[in-house]
Amino acid sequence: MRYGEPVDEVSDVVQDERRITLTVNGRRRAVEVEPRLLLAHLIREGLGLTGTHLGCDTTSCGACTVLVDGTPVKSCTMLAVQADGHEVTTVEGLGTPSELDPVQEGFSIEHGLQCGFCTPGMMLTSKALLERNPDPSEDEVRWALSGNLCRCTGYQNIVKAVLWAARKQAPAGNGASTNGSGREAES
Repeated sequence: MRYGEPVDEVSDVVQDERRITLTVNGRRRAVEVEPRLLLAHLIREGLGLTGTHLGCDTTSCGACTVLVDGTPVKSCTMLAVQADGHEVTTVEGLGTPSELDPVQEGFSIEHGLQCGFCTPGMMLTSKALLERNPDPSEDEVRWALSGNLCRCTGYQNIVKAVLWAARKQAPAGNGASTNGSGREAES
């Protein structure tokens, strides 16, 4: 069908589904998707992983953030077909009920959540930050989280949670004594 031609049937404009293969939370998945399906909708509706939240559909809030090959991506503006062949991590893939990821543990201990709507995106963004920079400063945490909006908190406890996770993940016996900012305390 060429642009501008009249459409006789709805089926003329429906695009064929595409088979994609991706790894989600360590599990390889092959799914059929419409080329225009957003990754957020595949995750929530197609795979039933509802920890990924939809807040704005414009990349403004970050509630839909997932990790694609370890990089934070706002899944409300990424097509599912773009994830073909990639590894996707959602909040459900961070830890287990019996063994929380340090980021999850930090959010719990430091009260880094209120309503919880933004929390999955905040946690995944934090996880990626700590993979890149295991000892971030408070300013570096704030900068990393600047693309994630929280409408309930003043961010202070979220930042504390990320710094707590950084300290927890620090190699044992490294001699560092932190001052709450994730940096070594001065003597």
